[in-house]
Amino acid sequence: MSERTAERSGIVARTLAELRDAGEAVWFEGALDRLRSMPNAADERVRNFFSGDAPIYIGRAPGRLDVMGGIADYSGSLVLELPLECATFAMLQTHSSSTCTIATRRGEKCELFSIDTPRLMLGGALDTPRALAAWFAERKGDHWASYVVGVVQCFLQRSSKEGRAVPIGLRILVDSTVPEGRGVSSSAALEVAVAMAVGALCGDTASATELATLCQRVENTVVGAPCGIMDQMTSACGRRDNLLRLLCQPGTVEGYVEIPDGYRFYGIDSGISHAVTGADYGTVRTAAFMGYRMIAARAGLSATPAGSRVWVDDSRWGGYLANLSDYELAELASALPDGMSGREFLERYDGITDAVTTVSAARQYPVRAATEHPVREHARVRQFADLLASVARRPEAAAEMGRLMYESHRSYGACGLGSEGTDRIVEMITEVGAKRGLFGAKITGGGSGGTVAVFGTSDSAELVRDVASRYSTETHRSARVFADSGPGAGEVGVLVLAGRV
Repeated sequence: MSERTAERSGIVARTLAELRDAGEAVWFEGALDRLRSMPNAADERVRNFFSGDAPIYIGRAPGRLDVMGGIADYSGSLVLELPLECATFAMLQTHSSSTCTIATRRGEKCELFSIDTPRLMLGGALDTPRALAAWFAERKGDHWASYVVGVVQCFLQRSSKEGRAVPIGLRILVDSTVPEGRGVSSSAALEVAVAMAVGALCGDTASATELATLCQRVENTVVGAPCGIMDQMTSACGRRDNLLRLLCQPGTVEGYVEIPDGYRFYGIDSGISHAVTGADYGTVRTAAFMGYRMIAARAGLSATPAGSRVWVDDSRWGGYLANLSDYELAELASALPDGMSGREFLERYDGITDAVTTVSAARQYPVRAATEHPVREHARVRQFADLLASVARRPEAAAEMGRLMYESHRSYGACGLGSEGTDRIVEMITEVGAKRGLFGAKITGGGSGGTVAVFGTSDSAELVRDVASRYSTETHRSARVFADSGPGAGEVGVLVLAGRV
């Protein structure tokens, strides 16, 4: 698949024969195995989940390894992201009743959730993302289903508004090899897989980038997680064995960076769970927008209160911290406090421009570190991409790339998003060193645990596994290694099975 096709592809329905002819059926084997095993499932609910002759639509979306950029995405940074081999499958079939029923394996047990589909449609009791979010907020035990139901609502309403037939009865089986809470974006993989399957069923023609944007909106407004755009974009638009070069202003695919022969990116799971809904991530994101608001005021940009938000007339930086130069950061951020209470900030500045977080009067925010990080990270990512393009002819560039990863890791820590587990893995990678083929490492995604990205040679896989093994022995935590890439959802499309597997 060409670079431009991979970027533009979205919800394309394909038969199993077409995928086999293209050599891409292998990416759906996990889902096919799951379907084959269902008649023998111990749980009767799973055994009889799909029935009749209606086609089964299978959306597949991968997890991602955040190589560089991470938490700077919401401030407009350039990011470099690798789609992983591990993936989430959403298997969908229509049925006659007017319900949306979701089944998923969570640990060793199967969980089921049902909701009356008409409630999600225009005119229904839960016809807006806000209403749906409030409904799930009262049902903590079912919160996992909000990722799926929010996407279903979005695509069914799109179909209705565009005059397409809307299926009312849906059964969705979710199966995944993307670990939850490990910093490789299980939530985005789930959202994108469901969007692909529901979109294909509805005949939606959304591009991969549009689909990713819709999924991010669901996570922000229905799930209540203040994530940036990079996770959904990588899962939808990523390309196997390439880094997605994404400018998050708000989400422009600048291209794909090929990983040169002889080099490879790995991930090591620290065994420490985290979530972008957690207080640490939200606090740092809010602090970055506080810093932007204070810099905009110092630069003389006009600001207008808009409800609980503030609108800034910013033709200078376009509303993105990442667009500040180092000189502007030094000049305008010199007066920023290391920390500030939300109460003091609100008394002086009214609010922030961010649409998905709010300033809490009672909380203390790391304003300076959170503001400086995206400006410097944006510069690091650009330099990293340039070095990667040159490393095949200039091997010494690998060590420079490693230095940038270590700087990024320290910057995460300065913001308060480090963890003792990820710090220890990075320390162990440093001890092995560039001379043995491990050049650099950094915490990924939302931080506060999760996975460490590692840059090394292709021959250093055993060294990475040895680090993971020693870390696991030392900490008594699991330490899964992510060593292989896979295609993004838009690369392989949606598999439609007309009959039994």
